[in-house]
Amino acid sequence: MPTPNKAADVAELEDKFRSSNAVVLTEYRGLTVAQLKTLRRSLGENAQYAVVKNTLTKIAANNAGITSLDDQFTGPTGAAFITGDPVESAKGLRDFAKENPNLIIKGGVLDGKALTADEIKKLADLESREVLLSKLAGAFKGKQSQAASLFQALPSKFVRTAEALRAKRAEQGGAE
Repeated sequence: MPTPNKAADVAELEDKFRSSNAVVLTEYRGLTVAQLKTLRRSLGENAQYAVVKNTLTKIAANNAGITSLDDQFTGPTGAAFITGDPVESAKGLRDFAKENPNLIIKGGVLDGKALTADEIKKLADLESREVLLSKLAGAFKGKQSQAASLFQALPSKFVRTAEALRAKRAEQGGAE
């Protein structure tokens, strides 16, 4: 029978799984407390890193409907619960892991889809959401400018054609 403390821990972790856009599991063996503090800062404002107990976290993930992480709850596990832009946090994890090889990215989940460690690293290579949205807006603006110039060209071309036709008829009428 679970103790009230463990039941509360499972409920808290389950809530974190449900409220997060993404969760990344890591192995942190060999990292010092100071390094873990640096890791937490590198994830950004919209992510929370916690050292978790495998059994309780597995139960919480299953209760939240996430079963794809079951085989990753081995060894010392840390979880990054990401509520904001997952790209920013993935970059923070990737960069920290480059400097500290003791941090191993095991895998994770993004919007309910399981991610491997390689997919998380690819996610980190993406540009941030804001940059991608601004590029998309720029592309739309460019297409709108092209459409506007096309729509503007049609009436002026019609006017030039009509003027050329009128001049030709006047020329033909004057020649007879």
